[in-house]
Amino acid sequence: MAFSCNSLGAFLTHAKAALHSATHHAQKITLVIGNESADLDSLTSSLLYAYVRSCSPPRNAFTSLYIPVTNIPAADIRLRPEFLAVCLHANIETRHLITLDDLPPFVELKQRLTPENTTWILVDHNKLQGVLGEIYTSGARGVIDHHDEEHAVRQHTDPEPRIIEQSGSCTSLVVRYCRDTWDQLSSSSLSTGAAHAQSDSLVDDSAVRWVWDAQIAKLALASILIDTANLTAKGKVEHVDIQAVDYLETKIDLSPRDAVSYNRQNYYDEINTAKKDIDTLDLGDILRKDYKEWNEAGKKLGISSVVKPIDWLLRKTGDQKSFLHTAQNFSEKRGLSICAIMTASTNQNGHFQRELFLWALDASSIPAAQKFAETANTELGLEEQMALGIQERSADMWRRLWVQKEVGKSRKQVAPLLRDSMKG
Repeated sequence: MAFSCNSLGAFLTHAKAALHSATHHAQKITLVIGNESADLDSLTSSLLYAYVRSCSPPRNAFTSLYIPVTNIPAADIRLRPEFLAVCLHANIETRHLITLDDLPPFVELKQRLTPENTTWILVDHNKLQGVLGEIYTSGARGVIDHHDEEHAVRQHTDPEPRIIEQSGSCTSLVVRYCRDTWDQLSSSSLSTGAAHAQSDSLVDDSAVRWVWDAQIAKLALASILIDTANLTAKGKVEHVDIQAVDYLETKIDLSPRDAVSYNRQNYYDEINTAKKDIDTLDLGDILRKDYKEWNEAGKKLGISSVVKPIDWLLRKTGDQKSFLHTAQNFSEKRGLSICAIMTASTNQNGHFQRELFLWALDASSIPAAQKFAETANTELGLEEQMALGIQERSADMWRRLWVQKEVGKSRKQVAPLLRDSMKG
């Protein structure tokens, strides 16, 4: 039975209870999950897809309810102040989000959430990583993503989508896929009368539906605007992103109380400011805030994306020695062979800039790092940054820091280049 169309908060409360029941009573469950960095795009992609799909599931769906899972422990939500800002606009609290803590402990996962009782829909990635990947890779039966194809999801995924194509934001692809169903839900609610959300005043049914739509639209808009720098990022913005923003803003315009207060630039500035607010975090938290890792040829690569430049991180830790010590501890704790830190920030002149810090942590990984430096130099526009004195080479390690002149190349483009260099 489909979820009775209601507010996003009511949906998440219902979904969390259903997940708890499924893990305790061996029930079938469909989970929608973003990538392990759990950035804003992964959050909004999973929430939008799960909400719309649960309100109108296909007839041959594995289950009628789709559970959106944020791919981090609940404690790590505090590292993402942009989540709080966006959730306020969607009229939900971060405690409503379903996280890895709502799944059984990893040691019990396979027994309490058996592979045969689960279907996984991947958004903002197309291959499950880590423990989830070890257990459930074969259970991935749908995907919407804008990263390079990993060939880990079956070719035929009916009734779920298999969409892997270029876009500035994965959420844009989810919006495009869901928009017809979403419009039908809105029309149906307006014609039959919508149930009132707990926090909404007694207004007519159409106003309630419009408010719910506007709240979800602002949630989806946040990640699209952030990922495309408010549709200004050269080389990242695609037509699907522009279409998604236009569509979502139309949803907002239909809600009188939201239309009068919404301004795209102001909204982007608010979320972007929240995302960059990492002053209270220590370096270890900053490195794991937006972090991804991959295994290639028996070695592990980890890449942290950071919204402040390297010299800011050095000042944060006090000196170069403390910075390197923390980065090394972070890498060793995760068993990394190669550690990378990608920074994206705005300089004093207001120009967007990128840096790339790369550290091969053992002798056997040095050739891969050197190969990357040689083959990716032109594509990324790498210029060695000597002033901070981070570069070093010895028999058992290799370390470099570059200014990345090709600022349109994010982790989405850099990670495949690093992974290719590790394949030999």
